[in-house]
Amino acid sequence: MPPADILELTATELSRRITSRSVSCRELMQASLARIEALNPRFNAIVSLRESEALLTEASERDAELARGERRGWMHGFPLAVKDLSHAAGLPTSMGSPLSPRSPARADSLHVARMREAGAIVIGKTNTPEFGLGSHTYNTVFGITRNAYAPERSAGGSSGGAAVALALGMLPVADGSDMMGSLRNPAAFNNTIGMRPSRGRVPGDPEQELFFQQLGTEGPMGRTVEDTARLLAVQAGFDSRVPLSSPRPLPSPDALQLDADVQGLRIGWLGSIWPELPLAPGIRELGESALGIFRTLGCEVEPCTLDVPREHNWSAWLRLRQLLVGGKLGAYLSDPKLFAQLKPEAQWEIEQSRHLDAASLYQASLYRSNVYRAFLKLFERFDFVLAPTAQVFPFDAELHWPAEVAGVPSDTYHRWMEIVTPFTLAGLPTLNVRAGFGEGGLPMGLQLAGPIHADLDVLRLGHAYDQACGWASHRPPALA
Repeated sequence: MPPADILELTATELSRRITSRSVSCRELMQASLARIEALNPRFNAIVSLRESEALLTEASERDAELARGERRGWMHGFPLAVKDLSHAAGLPTSMGSPLSPRSPARADSLHVARMREAGAIVIGKTNTPEFGLGSHTYNTVFGITRNAYAPERSAGGSSGGAAVALALGMLPVADGSDMMGSLRNPAAFNNTIGMRPSRGRVPGDPEQELFFQQLGTEGPMGRTVEDTARLLAVQAGFDSRVPLSSPRPLPSPDALQLDADVQGLRIGWLGSIWPELPLAPGIRELGESALGIFRTLGCEVEPCTLDVPREHNWSAWLRLRQLLVGGKLGAYLSDPKLFAQLKPEAQWEIEQSRHLDAASLYQASLYRSNVYRAFLKLFERFDFVLAPTAQVFPFDAELHWPAEVAGVPSDTYHRWMEIVTPFTLAGLPTLNVRAGFGEGGLPMGLQLAGPIHADLDVLRLGHAYDQACGWASHRPPALA
């Protein structure tokens, strides 16, 4: 099979063909490395790439296993580049920061270990913003990751390298993580799929703080909803070392079935969530156009609102994020030389965290609880809710962050990402699906969310929509 054709296969079909040995793991690795060699210098999606000969040797070993009747799992022979906030044994974890140690990680992060156990071959890392802060993938270690559809534009973040590598066919699937839209925004910016799972569905790092960290989560990305769902099934599962991880199992990746009758499902259209939340021109219109596709599938769609004050949601977000970021990075404050090397956004988070007290954090938790209760009220009327994934289209890659949205100045570096925050605060399973392309051919997405733990239901509706909308066939110009 020609190398370019191999990279056109969905991950689901690729897994089947590798299992049947009609495509070899070595052929896939050769094709992937050739694509990376051709396009990565321009787009800078993959970093810390391992030596080709070692990777081809591992791929040949996977083929030998299949010849003996041994299959590791759904990802057998898949090239995998791990987001550079997570550990992959033998590779450095830079986190996009010059302050991170350059020594190789001794062990895999939990979700990485699960992907490796399922047969993936770790080839390198995917680029990320410094410490994952800000939905724009650039840092002083590796530079800017550029949008797959418009290289002069941002790839989003913090899973920007992963989304671009997917869109350009360098990887069949990719892992990412999401606190403030980091699986959703880059997927929207690069016409791919990214899912923030229900809180606890994919356990976090057992060696890190286990109880306060309830905003960030690892999760899957793919070029189709089906591929994304199967990767989630690899990553998910309870681990006793992570006490808040979900005990609710998912089917195995090979057994997962997404085809479902979606007729009669009720969908609430949140639009911009709050009337005063600014959206760049064209984003609302793309979203409302996509509502027609859901209606052709037999879904009932009507507008709705989230009954919680915008200022309460944002206040909770600022304080709880500052607690987590400031707690993790706060040690740098004691060393002025190290602190000065942090990006300004990280410095700001740390400095702001020093003003938190017990009363303000308790109030933030109360506000967060009200966000969850507001969604519960919506789910009495609707099976799912929809909103745009981002408030802006991919912006100039040379900017640090958008200074304004639709003429409204941004008062923080992340105010332009506000639209993702209520879904994070509520811990809902939230899937970025494709909304289409705006002026200048720039991609945009929609957040499709359901009740807590309804991950498979969200994926089933997303799968039906993804097949009907047709945007998956819209390839980046570099692949034309």
